[in-house]
Amino acid sequence: MPPPDDTELIRRFQAGEESAFNELVRKYQQPVYTALHRLLNSHEEAEDLSQETFIKAYTGLKNFRGDSSFFTWIYRIATNLGLNALRRRQLRRILSLDSIGLTLTSRTPGPDRQVEDRETQEILSRAIDRLPPKQKLVFTLRYFENLPHAEIARIMNRNVGTIKANYHQAIRKLQKAVQA
Repeated sequence: MPPPDDTELIRRFQAGEESAFNELVRKYQQPVYTALHRLLNSHEEAEDLSQETFIKAYTGLKNFRGDSSFFTWIYRIATNLGLNALRRRQLRRILSLDSIGLTLTSRTPGPDRQVEDRETQEILSRAIDRLPPKQKLVFTLRYFENLPHAEIARIMNRNVGTIKANYHQAIRKLQKAVQA
């Protein structure tokens, strides 16, 4: 027998079957964590916000109307929490003046390919961290999660054109950072 789909699990949960929610958590826990980890680049924050995502989903699922898929709904909760965390992080950096020292240095290719690859990864990682929150989220969902633009638009509650523009801008900024 195939596992129940999300709609069936939601119906069962709304009818009072708590174990149906546990099945949804098992199904989406890793994808939610992965998306948050890539967005925040922090294991601890991703774990905390994953838990918070499912707590919010648990409390809100009784009123879930199904206007979007559960996947879209849970990702929207997670990405909103992730964006809020990025905003708080950015505000802390501004207030503590730590951001002054966060500049990329030029790459100097060395004879060892592994060292060069690691440097490129570090530069790219720092550049991704410096993207504006919405561009970072769009880039993360598209590039790392392989989500189509339309799905990202539903998750972020934006139109597809805006998502494509944010992705294109993020790519240009990352290319500049890696070429510097």
